[in-house]
Amino acid sequence: MEIFESHAHYDDEKFEMDREEIIKSAYNSGVTKIISAGYSLEGSKRSIELSDKYPFIYSTAGISPNDINENYEQEIDEIDQILFNIFCEKGKPAKKIVAVGEIGLDYHYDTDKEKQKIAFIKQIHIANKYNLPIVIHTREAVMDTIQILKENQVNRRGVFHCCPFNRELVKEALKLGFYISFSGTVTFKNAKNAKEIVNMVPNDRFLVETDSPYLAPEPVRGTRNDSRNLKYIINKISAFRGEEPEIVAKQAYQNTMRLYKIGNA
Repeated sequence: MEIFESHAHYDDEKFEMDREEIIKSAYNSGVTKIISAGYSLEGSKRSIELSDKYPFIYSTAGISPNDINENYEQEIDEIDQILFNIFCEKGKPAKKIVAVGEIGLDYHYDTDKEKQKIAFIKQIHIANKYNLPIVIHTREAVMDTIQILKENQVNRRGVFHCCPFNRELVKEALKLGFYISFSGTVTFKNAKNAKEIVNMVPNDRFLVETDSPYLAPEPVRGTRNDSRNLKYIINKISAFRGEEPEIVAKQAYQNTMRLYKIGNA
């Protein structure tokens, strides 16, 4: 069974001691493609370095709502410059940056909502500038997230990563042409609406991810997560949808390739 890990954070310091070992082990277990997702300026740089080092790793670059600081506008400008250097400057080799992200809104903590909105919109414009999709993080901010997407067209659309099990969010996201990515939360015993939401999403619009090193699925919940645990997520989606795990994995793989225009997809 060949698996595409659509969202992991192998730039994270939690992998500092054994990053290479874990990545190689994941690949040998059947996870033959990985997207290392940036969520801060430095994390985005490290993810790009990983995609340069490993032929099967791709990367994203962006500032997440939880990484907005007093210098966020300057950092977003630097993300823009990094992408310009990669996609626009003569003599620069092609790199494997496939999206702007993760970006979005997160109202769970006491943060500046207006700064988050400004950062989200600015990075949507950057994605359009380089003809890239976006990777969206949203938590406790469904209506504002959807409103921004309706008011600011995203040319290549994108994906709601680790998508909350909110019917209205998924309904509107699909209408707008976005993909939905399922993480270890589909396996949680307290996950409300998980089966219903999984079955709301068409075969050609879902991805799978671990969000490593976070959100480890059952039966390894509470441990450091990595891409080898995708099998538990795929098995749960398989049970919800009444399909064989191999079919779920293949469909998610093809969808990820198509979204990010990797290979001939």
